[in-house]
Amino acid sequence: MPEITPTVKFSVVAREWRCKWSSDNDKASLNACQALLDSTLPLLKAIPGVKNVQRVVCGSCLDFKVITGLEAGAVADWEANGFAPEKQFLEKLAAIPGVTNVETQTYTLENMLDAEST
Repeated sequence: MPEITPTVKFSVVAREWRCKWSSDNDKASLNACQALLDSTLPLLKAIPGVKNVQRVVCGSCLDFKVITGLEAGAVADWEANGFAPEKQFLEKLAAIPGVTNVETQTYTLENMLDAEST
């Protein structure tokens, strides 16, 4: 299992796509974000090494996040491919009226319920 330090190990590397949505027009931008994710989900599921795809929505801070987790050993190939379909997804996300602050981040994930004790 890869490790950052001897006590910080991980098996999943995640790529997060995030934005802020607007509550205007009965949360139309949130509905559009979800529709975009729904149409992109088959592409995410097909990424070699994908472990999970999660969606996070916060109704108070208006966050919309898509987190795609890959086996740690598979992420380098995905990164070399530009995290596809990231570019197209982010362009479409940014074009949704009411969406702002489109950003990405890569980080490790580890399910601590399944983690081995050290």
